[in-house]
Formats: sequence, C-alpha cells, structure tokens
Amino acid sequence: MIERLLAPCALLFCIGVASAAENPSPDVTIIRNGSRPAVAGPEQNFTGAVRVDSAFRAPAPGRSSGGVVSFAPGARTAWHVHPLGQTLIVTEGAGRVQQWQGPVEEIRPGDVIWIPAGVKHWHGASPTQAMRHVAITESLDGTSTVWMEKVGDAAPDASAPGPLATPAQRMYGDIAPKLADLTDRVLYADVWERPGLSKRDRSLATVSALVAMNRPDQLRSHLRIARENGVTETELVESITHLAFYAGWPNAVTAIAVAREVFAKPTGAQ
Repeated sequence: MIERLLAPCALLFCIGVASAAENPSPDVTIIRNGSRPAVAGPEQNFTGAVRVDSAFRAPAPGRSSGGVVSFAPGARTAWHVHPLGQTLIVTEGAGRVQQWQGPVEEIRPGDVIWIPAGVKHWHGASPTQAMRHVAITESLDGTSTVWMEKVGDAAPDASAPGPLATPAQRMYGDIAPKLADLTDRVLYADVWERPGLSKRDRSLATVSALVAMNRPDQLRSHLRIARENGVTETELVESITHLAFYAGWPNAVTAIAVAREVFAKPTGAQ
C-alpha cells in the first residue's frame, strides 16, 4: 500500500526519462507501472539478489534519479557515497543501514532515511527478510554515486546483528552454491515479491503446504518468517488445527511441536 502511494510521487520527479532531446515538450510525462523492464543490481556494486524497477532520470535542468529497489534476504549494496546525498523510503520488509564506523540500524516500512552528501554507507535487507525501498538521488556534474569496496559477510561493527549471509547461503551455500543462489534470486527475490499475493498470504500458503507434507525442518524457518510477515501465533495454531482434518492428525501434532519451539523465541531470533 505504501509503495502504491509513493509510486506517483516518484513519477513526479520524472518530468522526462531518458533525455531532454527525447522529450523536448514541457508536458508532464507518466511512466506506466511495468512499462520498463526490471534490471538486476550490478554484481560489482551489490551482494546478493537485487532488482531495480521503475528507474527514472530527470532531464536537465533537473538532476534527480532513482527507482524502486528490491533486496532479497541478506542482499545489500557495497560501501558508497553520494555527492549530493540520498533519500530512501522503505516500503516493504525489513532492512539495515550503516554509515562508516557507525552502528547497524534496522529500517522498516514507512521509515525515511536521509543520507548526507559524502557520507560513506551501505544499505540492504535483513538476514532473514527481503526489503524494498524507493531511492531518490541527485547528481553533481553527472555523478550520483561513487562505489567503493563490498561489505563483508560479517558486519564491520560489533553492534551488528550477526552475519549478513542469507539463510540459504548459511544452510547449504558451501556445498550447493547454485541452489542457494536460486533460492535467493528466484524464490525470494522474484516469487515472494510478486504483487498478486501479500507476503502474509504467501506465508500462510507455505506453512500450510509444509504442514501437509510433514516437513518440520522447513516449517521451523517458515513459521519464523510468517510471524515477521504479520501472521499471528493464534492464526498459525488455528491453521494447523484446521489442517489436522485435511492433512492428517500426525502431521498436525508434529507441526504443533515445531510451533511450540519457534514461539518460545522472540520474533526475529534465529
């Protein structure tokens, strides 16, 4: 919902898209949602699966540019600076931002982050949840971003919440790196980001399937994700109870035992 409200605001920055020569008239230009293909974040500037939608650049004399950026769990930018600063508006998920030698800060939907000119920083998704934000940047002499070294798998500050690698990378990235990459890039950065269902509904569907198939190991992680996506413990228990009559009593009993274990930990705990 927040992203839908912000999309027209982002378009207002786009009086023209490619150049003044392409759009010499002073008329307002509207770039329809989905009219431009999404592009992947360049590997040299990002770690993990990152997608940029609705990219725009204003023609002169305007100097703003930006887009809607989606990060898979654990994905992040490299260290970088903006000559004239940057504004980020989080629209979905949970993320992290850190300036050089500062603490890692959690960011949530509705948060607006102003990064001053010349401040070295990075931003991206939390280790367990994807994140999407609107990014708006201005250019100085044609340069909006100066990219630097990548952020390591361990956050550089002791106050950071542990490794930034994704759950898939931690579980089997060492033995099956392609499977971990597909999990992050296709399943979480694409399928889970499709607008046809909310993440809350996708979590309910996934949890129900794992209960029915009696997959306790995968259910454990998806019960945690479901809570992060807004599904209450009461709703999850009721879903398992309902499934006992359709997926089998033993499956439901196993699922409740897993739920008891997961619910004993605070939301966001590994």
